[in-house]
Amino acid sequence: MKYIQYNIKHLRSLKKFSQERFAEELKWTRSMVGSYEEGRSEPPIDRLIELSNYFDIPIDILVKNDLRGAKDTSFIEVGNKRVLFPITVNEANEDLIEIIPAKASAGYLQGYADPEYIEQLQKIKLPFLPTGTHRAFPISGDSMLPVKDGSFIVAKFIDNVNDVKNGRTYVVLTKSDGLVYKRVYNKIEEKNSLELHSDNKVYQPFDVKVEDIIELWEFTCCINTHEYDADELKLSSIMNMFQELKIELESIKK
Repeated sequence: MKYIQYNIKHLRSLKKFSQERFAEELKWTRSMVGSYEEGRSEPPIDRLIELSNYFDIPIDILVKNDLRGAKDTSFIEVGNKRVLFPITVNEANEDLIEIIPAKASAGYLQGYADPEYIEQLQKIKLPFLPTGTHRAFPISGDSMLPVKDGSFIVAKFIDNVNDVKNGRTYVVLTKSDGLVYKRVYNKIEEKNSLELHSDNKVYQPFDVKVEDIIELWEFTCCINTHEYDADELKLSSIMNMFQELKIELESIKK
């Protein structure tokens, strides 16, 4: 299915422009806009470049994806630009999971919204995942035991920070700290921030201001790259028991 005709019309409607006004903005003719929106003709590459520059949306996103479900809040703001979140699909139009390698995780803060950066990442398909856009993030250190150093967290993209569920774990991309994986609590009403906790209580919780949050990914599953030994499994069971008990007690308090 060709999406470009629907995308042009939808993006124009987001601007609340008539066809005449939209044509003036792009220095096109009114009949040209109508022809593209009605599917009587397709914009050549120079027109696609003009659309891409005008909306700050990559050409491949304009052509390959149906943007009609996107509202203003569905866009991610990057500096003073607004770009749609890059999506990777296979030949069957199935969503693929991009894997952020450990060595490249430091560069994710610069490349997270760059389609060329995303295109270069290795990809896998996990058919048991729920619907949504997923990525796999490397975990380093021991702050989120029993998740081991070298594991990968597969997480689902969350486009609204207000949708955070207290006590759930998330991968958070921030302007100052880059990628972190933590248990998150919503403190937006009280402090306009999220409170990030490590499961390893050696590490102190800290706040991240909402305006410093670039991306938010909710835990879906964990891929361990190292086998657990018997002692680790016993420790993991004990930690899980206490964690579940703490969550239950907090629910009773409320």
